[in-house]
Amino acid sequence: MSSWKIKVFAIFLLGFAFIQLDAFAQREIYGDSTRLKDRLFFGGNLGLQFGTVTFIDVSPLAGVMITPRLSAGAGITYQYYDDNRFQGANGSSYGGRVFGRYNVLPNIFTHVEYESINWETYSIAEQAFRRVWTDALFIGGGYFAPFGRRGGANFTFLYNVLHDNQNSYYAEPYVIRVGFVL
Repeated sequence: MSSWKIKVFAIFLLGFAFIQLDAFAQREIYGDSTRLKDRLFFGGNLGLQFGTVTFIDVSPLAGVMITPRLSAGAGITYQYYDDNRFQGANGSSYGGRVFGRYNVLPNIFTHVEYESINWETYSIAEQAFRRVWTDALFIGGGYFAPFGRRGGANFTFLYNVLHDNQNSYYAEPYVIRVGFVL
């Protein structure tokens, strides 16, 4: 990832930190509630791009607040792509992930995530496309911008410690995500 992208993201993240007036945790646990439904949260990412390159990303997640600062969860991912500039440049990817998150400050969190994605790649040895599973282990952190008491948006900056230029699903080891939580 180029240095200007990192700088823009850092300025964007700091801007949200200074604009935010109220500080809320990602999901408040009211009192000493032991009811599971009070500790659950749902969210995910939705990405849409249409035109010469069509890209659709649907990545729902579910999680649970273990303590007021610690949460964990799981999610699935489905992505469809179609690049009209090249013949046969279309297909889909799918997989899943598990994550843990710790709120260092009310709106700042650390994040660790294991993800496995099944996708189609070109094998030079076989001279053909084949489907493979690729694993990623992300570490990083982010900012939570609340929308009231229960929901909000997550801005997450992650680094894939298992990144391999030849075999990774992502072109770069850095991944920036924007998602929503209810």
